[in-house]
Amino acid sequence: MRNILRGTIFAALTLGAASLQAETQMLDQVVAIVDDDVIMASELRERIADTKNGMAAQGIEAPPEDVLVRDTLDRLILESIQVQKGARVGVRISDAQLNAAVQRIASQNGLSIEQFLGVLESQGQSYAALREQVRKEMIISRVQQGNVNQRIEITDQEVDNFLETEEGQKLTQPEYQILHALLAISPDASAEETAKVEAYVEKVLASIRAGTAFDKAVSAPGPYKFSGGNLGWRSLEDLPSLFADTAPGLAKGETSEPIRSDSGFHLIYMADNRGADQMMVAQTKARHILVKPSEIMTDDEARELVSDLKSRAESGEDFAELAKEYSEDIGSAQEGGELGWTSPGQMVAEFENEMNITAIGDISSPVRSQFGWHIIEVEDRRDEDMTSKAVRNRATNFLHNRKYQEELDAWLRQIRDEAFVDIK
Repeated sequence: MRNILRGTIFAALTLGAASLQAETQMLDQVVAIVDDDVIMASELRERIADTKNGMAAQGIEAPPEDVLVRDTLDRLILESIQVQKGARVGVRISDAQLNAAVQRIASQNGLSIEQFLGVLESQGQSYAALREQVRKEMIISRVQQGNVNQRIEITDQEVDNFLETEEGQKLTQPEYQILHALLAISPDASAEETAKVEAYVEKVLASIRAGTAFDKAVSAPGPYKFSGGNLGWRSLEDLPSLFADTAPGLAKGETSEPIRSDSGFHLIYMADNRGADQMMVAQTKARHILVKPSEIMTDDEARELVSDLKSRAESGEDFAELAKEYSEDIGSAQEGGELGWTSPGQMVAEFENEMNITAIGDISSPVRSQFGWHIIEVEDRRDEDMTSKAVRNRATNFLHNRKYQEELDAWLRQIRDEAFVDIK
């Protein structure tokens, strides 16, 4: 039966191609019905051609034709199932989101949008077709994330166990990006020559500390020439042992004292580091009252109401009780408007800016956000050590990403089995 089906698909494909030479062109044909959608022979031919072109551009040999047809049709079937799922739950990609995505594709190729359109035209590709393909891929991505993420659960115990492994410890180790310069000198050099070389290294170091960029200072013309370069991102255990004791003590942008070895004098520059510093975050404890403009309350009336509530709270009325009665933030109203401890970037910009300039114990002026009008009471501020939390977040993200592909494959098999698919 499978061979018969393959033969039927081949017929649809080859008849379409042969029709180019015929006096009467063949009409397009359905090669598969997928739930409420159909896949046409022209669509399959186009995707096969794109796949072959992509493989050729990468120097990859295309698989046998029957394998290519089968695999391509399978991909189109899965895409159709997912796009239909997105439509059923109301997944929509706005033109603004689509424009931004196309702009990113152009930028990733080092092109402006105008240049990108020119390249598409020169290759005979349709910009409209590209946009629809990008839209489809964005819908599929959202459908996958929405369905697969809910299948993944990372427990605290899993994170603890992972952090105890060698892989987990390596993932969460500090990493350093170091520039290295070596002024070589023979181990048999005289004391006088060694002193001259060392003096020159000290002179270069003084220039760096006076503001000259490290790479310019070590490559400047002079009686001696440095060698070296960028060591890239490395964990402490991956650094040359000569630098392992020095690197952790360097701040970003700092250059070490000269390091002497049998090879000569070394300078190392800390271009960047990550995961090495204690992460202190300034947090604010606050509560608020939100009033939303509506069909029965204008924007001005909403502002007047929160202004009146501010006056009442400052006159001695309980802020929490006012929040319970008037606030339209369903997530905090019954808790007296409590937002708990918030970190920078957690709130919308207008809200956060007003909260930041309000003193502890004070109530802010009315502030407008996309949600409506707020007044904010700042209860306290603190600097919170988030280092441990940041480490656990990195570990959690690593475990999540590792599980994601497994769960995605299982979910794709499930929806393929559940769908109605009729290959013509």
